[in-house]
Amino acid sequence: MFRQLPATIEDYRKLARRRLPRFLYDYYAGGAGRERTLAANADDWDAVKLRQRVLVDVEKIDTATTLAGEDFAMPLALAPIGLGGMAARRGERQALHSAEAAEVPFTLSTVGICGIDELTENASRPFWFQLYMIRDRGVVEAVIDQAWAAGCRTLVFTVDLPMPGPRHRDRRNGMAVPGLRPKLLKIGQVMMRLGWVWDVPVRGRPMSLGSMNPYVRAASDPDSFRKWIDTQFDPTVTWADIEWLREKWQGRLILKGILDGADAERAVEIGADGIVVSNHGGRQLDGVASTATKLPEIVRVVDQRAEVLVDGGIRGGIDVYRALALGANGVLIGRAWVWALAGGGRTGLDQLLAGIRDELRLAMALTGVTRIEDIGPDCLDRD
Repeated sequence: MFRQLPATIEDYRKLARRRLPRFLYDYYAGGAGRERTLAANADDWDAVKLRQRVLVDVEKIDTATTLAGEDFAMPLALAPIGLGGMAARRGERQALHSAEAAEVPFTLSTVGICGIDELTENASRPFWFQLYMIRDRGVVEAVIDQAWAAGCRTLVFTVDLPMPGPRHRDRRNGMAVPGLRPKLLKIGQVMMRLGWVWDVPVRGRPMSLGSMNPYVRAASDPDSFRKWIDTQFDPTVTWADIEWLREKWQGRLILKGILDGADAERAVEIGADGIVVSNHGGRQLDGVASTATKLPEIVRVVDQRAEVLVDGGIRGGIDVYRALALGANGVLIGRAWVWALAGGGRTGLDQLLAGIRDELRLAMALTGVTRIEDIGPDCLDRD
């Protein structure tokens, strides 16, 4: 029996759920606590209503824009995803190629399966690199020096993870939980996804934290990955560390995880070139506001002194449009690219990105704008 063809992010999510082991699917999908913020991130974009306009010449629509000083085909970047390379064989490499084909930025996570060197060998243009502040500052220096030498000129520093949030799905699935029972639980889940086993861990070897591989002891399975990640986040990080990083990094610095106007002001004062309005996809503190509701305040505070990006719950081109109308310069998508890659491979991600651009173009046509820079508050229905 033939299945329907995937058309939306939700379609790809359902495919990914059938193909990934349960613990890995839940690792990507889950949020903190009762996952209220996770749900609000997506739902609150729906409250942003667009202003439909008619009888405007929209034959020539241009979705091109500039992000972090580079020209791209649309105002969207692929967000960093920890362990993203486990969604498909050498997943970050495939995502990089798809991003390049779509002419949008790809951001490699500090804890990606593919490392800086592997992506550099396969890249046709510089990618962005995301950094956590590891406890050992010598490791931080070594990694950002490696990123710079590889041609990365945009560093995305995640500021909202002094310690990992309570992710109940991971505990239920035995992720990073010691003992025989959790181990058997994960083995059982893996045995139900033998196609994934053959394609990803077997044909996609080596399974290690690429950029961190020289610094990680015995990282040979998801449990050890997760344990290392959780123990390396530094709860002592302050704005002084960001000042140190700003002095160290010669390129563009984007701070990811800003959700408060006062923090946005401080980020600009320190010299950040951009910020990402983010609550870590609802994976950290359940109960904080959605990014859609916080975006207007932060746009006002920043007042064009830095680029403002936003992530969290973006499900298509209309949500991209909504974010731009609220003042963002662009958006990041995380789970969306993982679902497309896991559910449909490189072809699936290519189609998803093309679909987002087509939907953005249609939203522009039906609201009477032809250029990205023309999307603003006047494009919203305030009634």
